[in-house]
Amino acid sequence: MRVILILAPLLIAAAPLKPAPPPVMPPSPPIIIAHRGASAERPEHTLAAYERAIEQGADFIEPDLVATKDHQLVARHENEISGTTDVASRPEFAARKTTKTIDGEKVTGWFTEDFTLAELKTLRARERLPQLRPDNTAFDGQFEIPTLAEIIGLAKAASARTGRTIGIYPETKHPTYFRSVGLPLEPVLLAELAKAGWITRDAPVFIQSFEVDNLKAIRAQTGVRLIQLMAAEGKSADGHDYAALATPDGLKQVARYAAGIGPEKAMIIPRDMVGRLGKPTSLVADAHAAGLEVHPWTFRPENYFLPLELKSGIDPREPGDVDAEIRAFLATGIDGLFSDSTAAAVRALVPPAQANPARN
Repeated sequence: MRVILILAPLLIAAAPLKPAPPPVMPPSPPIIIAHRGASAERPEHTLAAYERAIEQGADFIEPDLVATKDHQLVARHENEISGTTDVASRPEFAARKTTKTIDGEKVTGWFTEDFTLAELKTLRARERLPQLRPDNTAFDGQFEIPTLAEIIGLAKAASARTGRTIGIYPETKHPTYFRSVGLPLEPVLLAELAKAGWITRDAPVFIQSFEVDNLKAIRAQTGVRLIQLMAAEGKSADGHDYAALATPDGLKQVARYAAGIGPEKAMIIPRDMVGRLGKPTSLVADAHAAGLEVHPWTFRPENYFLPLELKSGIDPREPGDVDAEIRAFLATGIDGLFSDSTAAAVRALVPPAQANPARN
Protein backbone atom coordinates (compact mmCIF):
# COMPACT_ATOMS: atom_id res chain seq x y z
CA MET A 1 0.00 0.00 0.00
CA ARG A 2 1.19 3.49 -0.70
CA VAL A 3 1.68 6.39 1.71
CA ILE A 4 2.16 9.92 0.32
CA LEU A 5 3.97 11.84 3.06
CA ILE A 6 2.75 15.43 3.29
CA LEU A 7 2.86 16.91 6.78
CA ALA A 8 -0.59 18.43 6.67
CA PRO A 9 -4.02 17.34 7.98
CA LEU A 10 -5.08 14.06 6.42
CA LEU A 11 -8.60 14.28 5.02
CA ILE A 12 -10.14 11.27 3.32
CA ALA A 13 -13.26 11.63 1.26
CA ALA A 14 -16.27 9.59 2.28
CA ALA A 15 -16.84 6.49 0.22
CA PRO A 16 -20.12 6.60 -1.71
CA LEU A 17 -21.69 3.66 0.08
CA LYS A 18 -24.96 3.41 1.98
CA PRO A 19 -25.02 3.42 5.81
CA ALA A 20 -24.17 0.16 7.50
CA PRO A 21 -26.68 -2.20 9.10
CA PRO A 22 -25.89 -3.54 12.57
CA PRO A 23 -22.59 -5.48 12.32
CA VAL A 24 -22.42 -9.25 12.35
CA MET A 25 -19.28 -10.18 14.22
CA PRO A 26 -16.97 -12.77 12.62
CA PRO A 27 -17.03 -16.27 14.11
CA SER A 28 -13.28 -16.26 14.81
CA PRO A 29 -11.01 -13.56 16.27
CA PRO A 30 -9.89 -11.20 13.50
CA ILE A 31 -6.42 -11.92 12.20
CA ILE A 32 -3.56 -9.48 12.70
CA ILE A 33 -1.50 -8.83 9.58
CA ALA A 34 1.88 -7.23 10.28
CA HIS A 35 2.03 -4.60 7.55
CA ARG A 36 5.56 -4.93 6.15
CA GLY A 37 6.47 -6.35 9.55
CA ALA A 38 6.47 -4.25 12.73
CA SER A 39 7.19 -1.25 10.52
CA ALA A 40 6.40 1.30 13.22
CA GLU A 41 9.44 -0.04 15.12
CA ARG A 42 11.89 -1.38 12.52
CA PRO A 43 12.68 -0.52 8.88
CA GLU A 44 9.95 -2.17 6.83
CA HIS A 45 10.38 -5.37 4.84
CA THR A 46 13.35 -6.60 6.82
CA LEU A 47 13.63 -9.91 8.64
CA ALA A 48 14.05 -7.88 11.83
CA ALA A 49 10.69 -6.17 11.24
CA TYR A 50 8.99 -9.50 10.58
CA GLU A 51 10.62 -11.10 13.62
CA ARG A 52 9.53 -8.21 15.84
CA ALA A 53 5.94 -8.53 14.61
CA ILE A 54 5.92 -12.27 15.29
CA GLU A 55 7.23 -11.65 18.82
CA GLN A 56 4.35 -9.24 19.39
CA GLY A 57 1.69 -11.67 18.22
CA ALA A 58 1.15 -11.27 14.47
CA ASP A 59 -0.80 -13.99 12.73
CA PHE A 60 0.56 -13.10 9.28
CA ILE A 61 3.58 -11.17 8.05
CA GLU A 62 3.20 -9.17 4.86
CA PRO A 63 5.88 -8.91 2.16
CA ASP A 64 5.37 -6.69 -0.88
CA LEU A 65 7.00 -8.64 -3.70
CA VAL A 66 9.05 -7.25 -6.58
CA ALA A 67 11.36 -8.96 -9.06
CA THR A 68 15.12 -8.86 -9.54
CA LYS A 69 16.96 -8.87 -12.86
CA ASP A 70 17.56 -12.62 -12.46
CA HIS A 71 13.86 -13.20 -11.73
CA GLN A 72 13.96 -13.72 -7.98
CA LEU A 73 11.37 -12.20 -5.65
CA VAL A 74 12.37 -9.83 -2.86
CA ALA A 75 10.42 -7.76 -0.36
CA ARG A 76 10.32 -4.01 -1.02
CA HIS A 77 7.51 -1.49 -0.81
CA GLU A 78 8.22 -0.53 -4.43
CA ASN A 79 10.59 -1.65 -7.13
CA GLU A 80 12.17 1.83 -6.88
CA ILE A 81 14.47 1.44 -3.89
CA SER A 82 16.20 4.77 -3.23
CA GLY A 83 13.87 5.48 -0.32
CA THR A 84 14.29 2.11 1.40
CA THR A 85 17.96 1.25 0.82
CA ASP A 86 21.36 2.93 0.68
CA VAL A 87 21.62 2.49 -3.11
CA ALA A 88 21.82 6.25 -3.76
CA SER A 89 25.04 6.44 -1.74
CA ARG A 90 26.71 3.54 -3.52
CA PRO A 91 29.01 4.86 -6.28
CA GLU A 92 29.23 1.48 -8.00
CA PHE A 93 25.53 1.75 -8.83
CA ALA A 94 25.32 5.45 -9.68
CA ALA A 95 24.97 4.78 -13.41
CA ARG A 96 21.85 2.70 -12.88
CA LYS A 97 19.74 5.66 -11.85
CA THR A 98 17.04 6.04 -14.49
CA THR A 99 13.47 7.10 -15.18
CA LYS A 100 10.73 4.59 -15.93
CA THR A 101 6.98 4.63 -16.37
CA ILE A 102 5.33 2.38 -13.77
CA ASP A 103 1.56 1.94 -14.02
CA GLY A 104 1.30 5.19 -15.96
CA GLU A 105 3.49 7.28 -13.64
CA LYS A 106 7.04 8.43 -14.34
CA VAL A 107 9.40 7.43 -11.54
CA THR A 108 13.11 8.26 -11.24
CA GLY A 109 15.53 6.23 -9.18
CA TRP A 110 17.01 2.76 -8.90
CA PHE A 111 14.86 -0.28 -9.67
CA THR A 112 15.08 -3.85 -8.43
CA GLU A 113 14.67 -5.27 -11.92
CA ASP A 114 18.00 -3.68 -12.90
CA PHE A 115 19.90 -5.55 -10.16
CA THR A 116 20.68 -9.22 -9.66
CA LEU A 117 19.82 -10.73 -6.32
CA ALA A 118 23.51 -10.89 -5.44
CA GLU A 119 23.83 -7.16 -6.08
CA LEU A 120 20.74 -6.32 -4.05
CA LYS A 121 22.13 -8.35 -1.17
CA THR A 122 25.04 -5.89 -0.95
CA LEU A 123 22.61 -3.06 -0.17
CA ARG A 124 21.27 -2.26 3.28
CA ALA A 125 17.77 -1.24 4.31
CA ARG A 126 16.84 2.24 5.52
CA GLU A 127 13.76 3.68 7.21
CA ARG A 128 11.32 4.86 4.55
CA LEU A 129 9.59 7.49 6.72
CA PRO A 130 12.43 9.08 8.73
CA GLN A 131 10.47 12.30 9.27
CA LEU A 132 7.76 10.40 11.12
CA ARG A 133 9.79 7.52 12.53
CA PRO A 134 13.17 8.97 13.51
CA ASP A 135 13.80 6.22 16.06
CA ASN A 136 13.80 3.67 13.27
CA THR A 137 16.78 5.37 11.62
CA ALA A 138 18.95 3.89 14.38
CA PHE A 139 18.61 0.60 12.46
CA ASP A 140 19.63 2.05 9.08
CA GLY A 141 22.36 0.02 7.44
CA GLN A 142 21.91 -3.09 9.60
CA PHE A 143 19.63 -5.31 7.52
CA GLU A 144 19.62 -6.94 4.09
CA ILE A 145 16.79 -7.05 1.58
CA PRO A 146 15.05 -10.39 2.24
CA THR A 147 13.92 -12.84 -0.40
CA LEU A 148 10.51 -14.50 -0.46
CA ALA A 149 12.19 -17.83 0.31
CA GLU A 150 13.84 -16.34 3.41
CA ILE A 151 10.52 -14.92 4.60
CA ILE A 152 8.80 -18.28 4.17
CA GLY A 153 11.64 -19.89 6.10
CA LEU A 154 11.27 -17.34 8.88
CA ALA A 155 7.52 -17.99 9.15
CA LYS A 156 7.99 -21.74 9.25
CA ALA A 157 10.76 -21.53 11.87
CA ALA A 158 8.68 -19.17 14.01
CA SER A 159 5.68 -21.50 13.78
CA ALA A 160 7.79 -24.41 15.00
CA ARG A 161 9.34 -22.34 17.76
CA THR A 162 6.16 -20.71 19.11
CA GLY A 163 3.62 -23.45 18.49
CA ARG A 164 1.48 -20.89 16.64
CA THR A 165 0.87 -20.92 12.90
CA ILE A 166 2.54 -17.86 11.40
CA GLY A 167 1.37 -17.21 7.86
CA ILE A 168 2.52 -14.97 5.05
CA TYR A 169 0.37 -12.45 3.19
CA PRO A 170 2.33 -11.51 0.04
CA GLU A 171 1.31 -8.68 -2.27
CA THR A 172 2.16 -8.79 -5.96
CA LYS A 173 3.41 -5.28 -6.70
CA HIS A 174 2.83 -3.88 -10.19
CA PRO A 175 2.18 -7.28 -11.77
CA THR A 176 1.20 -5.84 -15.16
CA TYR A 177 4.41 -3.82 -15.30
CA PHE A 178 6.62 -6.75 -14.33
CA ARG A 179 4.91 -8.95 -16.89
CA SER A 180 5.58 -6.29 -19.54
CA VAL A 181 9.34 -6.40 -18.86
CA GLY A 182 9.50 -10.20 -18.96
CA LEU A 183 9.62 -10.75 -15.19
CA PRO A 184 6.14 -11.99 -14.22
CA LEU A 185 5.74 -12.30 -10.46
CA GLU A 186 3.14 -15.03 -10.31
CA PRO A 187 5.11 -18.08 -11.55
CA VAL A 188 7.94 -17.48 -9.07
CA LEU A 189 5.54 -16.80 -6.21
CA LEU A 190 3.50 -19.93 -6.87
CA ALA A 191 6.64 -22.04 -7.26
CA GLU A 192 7.97 -20.88 -3.88
CA LEU A 193 4.62 -21.55 -2.23
CA ALA A 194 4.49 -25.03 -3.78
CA LYS A 195 8.02 -25.70 -2.54
CA ALA A 196 6.80 -24.80 0.96
CA GLY A 197 3.83 -27.15 0.59
CA TRP A 198 1.39 -24.25 0.59
CA ILE A 199 -1.02 -24.91 -2.26
CA THR A 200 -4.46 -25.35 -0.70
CA ARG A 201 -7.06 -23.11 0.91
CA ASP A 202 -6.04 -24.17 4.40
CA ALA A 203 -2.42 -23.11 3.84
CA PRO A 204 -1.33 -20.16 6.01
CA VAL A 205 -1.25 -17.87 2.99
CA PHE A 206 -3.23 -15.02 1.46
CA ILE A 207 -2.10 -13.59 -1.89
CA GLN A 208 -3.19 -9.99 -2.39
CA SER A 209 -3.17 -7.59 -5.32
CA PHE A 210 -4.56 -4.20 -6.29
CA GLU A 211 -5.00 -5.64 -9.78
CA VAL A 212 -7.80 -7.98 -10.78
CA ASP A 213 -6.69 -9.95 -13.80
CA ASN A 214 -3.60 -11.42 -12.17
CA LEU A 215 -5.68 -12.68 -9.24
CA LYS A 216 -8.08 -14.35 -11.66
CA ALA A 217 -5.11 -16.01 -13.38
CA ILE A 218 -3.66 -17.12 -10.04
CA ARG A 219 -7.02 -18.59 -9.03
CA ALA A 220 -6.70 -21.16 -11.83
CA GLN A 221 -3.27 -22.26 -10.61
CA THR A 222 -3.51 -22.61 -6.83
CA GLY A 223 -5.94 -23.26 -4.04
CA VAL A 224 -4.53 -20.67 -1.61
CA ARG A 225 -6.77 -17.79 -0.58
CA LEU A 226 -6.72 -14.58 -2.61
CA ILE A 227 -7.53 -11.04 -1.48
CA GLN A 228 -8.69 -8.24 -3.76
CA LEU A 229 -7.18 -4.98 -2.57
CA MET A 230 -9.22 -1.82 -3.11
CA ALA A 231 -8.49 1.88 -2.85
CA ALA A 232 -11.10 4.46 -1.89
CA GLU A 233 -10.73 6.13 -5.28
CA GLY A 234 -9.53 5.34 -8.79
CA LYS A 235 -8.89 2.27 -10.88
CA SER A 236 -6.47 -0.63 -10.83
CA ALA A 237 -3.51 -0.68 -13.20
CA ASP A 238 -5.42 -3.19 -15.31
CA GLY A 239 -8.42 -0.90 -15.63
CA HIS A 240 -10.93 -2.02 -12.99
CA ASP A 241 -12.87 0.63 -11.06
CA TYR A 242 -12.63 0.14 -7.31
CA ALA A 243 -15.97 1.84 -6.60
CA ALA A 244 -17.68 -0.65 -8.91
CA LEU A 245 -15.90 -3.58 -7.27
CA ALA A 246 -17.15 -2.40 -3.87
CA THR A 247 -20.84 -2.49 -4.82
CA PRO A 248 -22.94 -5.53 -3.84
CA ASP A 249 -22.89 -6.74 -7.46
CA GLY A 250 -19.17 -6.07 -7.77
CA LEU A 251 -18.45 -7.99 -4.58
CA LYS A 252 -20.35 -10.98 -5.92
CA GLN A 253 -18.02 -10.93 -8.92
CA VAL A 254 -14.97 -10.68 -6.66
CA ALA A 255 -16.21 -13.70 -4.70
CA ARG A 256 -15.85 -15.83 -7.83
CA TYR A 257 -12.05 -15.67 -7.56
CA ALA A 258 -11.16 -14.24 -4.12
CA ALA A 259 -11.72 -15.19 -0.50
CA GLY A 260 -11.86 -11.62 0.68
CA ILE A 261 -11.19 -7.96 0.11
CA GLY A 262 -8.56 -5.61 1.50
CA PRO A 263 -10.21 -2.18 1.36
CA GLU A 264 -8.71 1.16 2.27
CA LYS A 265 -9.99 2.10 5.74
CA ALA A 266 -12.02 5.05 4.46
CA MET A 267 -14.25 2.65 2.54
CA ILE A 268 -15.44 1.21 5.88
CA ILE A 269 -15.42 4.27 8.15
CA PRO A 270 -14.92 7.48 6.18
CA ARG A 271 -13.70 10.69 7.80
CA ASP A 272 -15.63 13.93 7.77
CA MET A 273 -14.36 17.24 6.44
CA VAL A 274 -12.39 18.00 9.60
CA GLY A 275 -10.85 14.55 9.77
CA ARG A 276 -13.00 12.85 12.39
CA LEU A 277 -14.30 9.30 12.04
CA GLY A 278 -17.76 9.25 10.51
CA LYS A 279 -20.45 6.60 10.36
CA PRO A 280 -19.60 3.13 8.99
CA THR A 281 -20.71 2.26 5.49
CA SER A 282 -22.34 -0.98 4.43
CA LEU A 283 -19.16 -2.41 2.88
CA VAL A 284 -18.44 -4.99 5.59
CA ALA A 285 -22.01 -6.29 5.56
CA ASP A 286 -22.13 -6.30 1.77
CA ALA A 287 -18.85 -8.22 1.55
CA HIS A 288 -19.99 -10.75 4.14
CA ALA A 289 -23.24 -11.22 2.22
CA ALA A 290 -21.11 -12.13 -0.80
CA GLY A 291 -19.12 -14.63 1.26
CA LEU A 292 -15.99 -12.46 1.46
CA GLU A 293 -13.72 -11.69 4.39
CA VAL A 294 -12.74 -8.06 5.01
CA HIS A 295 -9.18 -7.03 5.97
CA PRO A 296 -8.81 -3.21 5.88
CA TRP A 297 -5.54 -1.30 5.61
CA THR A 298 -3.60 0.30 7.28
CA PHE A 299 -3.58 1.19 10.99
CA ARG A 300 -0.60 3.33 12.02
CA PRO A 301 0.16 4.73 15.47
CA GLU A 302 1.47 8.20 14.64
CA ASN A 303 -0.73 11.31 14.97
CA TYR A 304 -0.19 12.05 11.30
CA PHE A 305 -2.28 9.05 10.28
CA LEU A 306 -4.99 9.17 12.96
CA PRO A 307 -8.46 10.74 12.93
CA LEU A 308 -8.63 14.14 14.57
CA GLU A 309 -10.29 13.01 17.79
CA LEU A 310 -7.63 10.36 18.42
CA LYS A 311 -4.53 12.52 17.97
CA SER A 312 -2.46 13.15 21.10
CA GLY A 313 -1.26 16.60 20.04
CA ILE A 314 0.08 18.53 17.06
CA ASP A 315 3.38 16.70 16.60
CA PRO A 316 2.74 14.32 13.65
CA ARG A 317 5.43 11.93 14.91
CA GLU A 318 3.94 11.30 18.33
CA PRO A 319 1.72 8.24 18.92
CA GLY A 320 -1.98 8.82 19.36
CA ASP A 321 -4.79 6.46 20.28
CA VAL A 322 -4.54 3.96 17.41
CA ASP A 323 -5.95 1.31 19.75
CA ALA A 324 -9.26 3.20 19.80
CA GLU A 325 -9.23 3.53 16.03
CA ILE A 326 -8.73 -0.21 15.64
CA ARG A 327 -11.52 -0.94 18.12
CA ALA A 328 -13.88 1.26 16.11
CA PHE A 329 -13.19 -0.83 13.03
CA LEU A 330 -13.40 -4.11 14.92
CA ALA A 331 -16.92 -3.07 15.94
CA THR A 332 -17.94 -3.12 12.26
CA GLY A 333 -17.30 -6.86 12.09
CA ILE A 334 -14.04 -6.93 10.09
CA ASP A 335 -12.24 -10.28 9.82
CA GLY A 336 -8.68 -8.99 10.02
CA LEU A 337 -6.59 -5.85 9.76
CA PHE A 338 -3.27 -4.56 8.51
CA SER A 339 -1.27 -2.71 11.15
CA ASP A 340 2.18 -1.13 11.29
CA SER A 341 2.06 -1.81 15.04
CA THR A 342 1.31 -5.42 15.90
CA ALA A 343 1.43 -4.53 19.59
CA ALA A 344 -1.38 -1.99 19.15
CA ALA A 345 -3.51 -4.48 17.21
CA VAL A 346 -3.07 -7.10 19.93
CA ARG A 347 -4.04 -4.60 22.63
CA ALA A 348 -7.12 -3.54 20.71
CA LEU A 349 -8.22 -7.07 19.92
CA VAL A 350 -7.84 -8.63 23.36
CA PRO A 351 -9.33 -7.10 26.53
CA PRO A 352 -6.47 -5.89 28.80
CA ALA A 353 -7.23 -8.43 31.54
CA GLN A 354 -6.90 -11.27 29.03
CA ALA A 355 -4.11 -9.92 26.84
CA ASN A 356 -1.27 -12.25 25.98
CA PRO A 357 1.45 -10.66 23.87
CA ALA A 358 2.21 -13.97 22.17
CA ARG A 359 -1.49 -14.68 21.36
CA ASN A 360 -0.98 -18.33 22.43
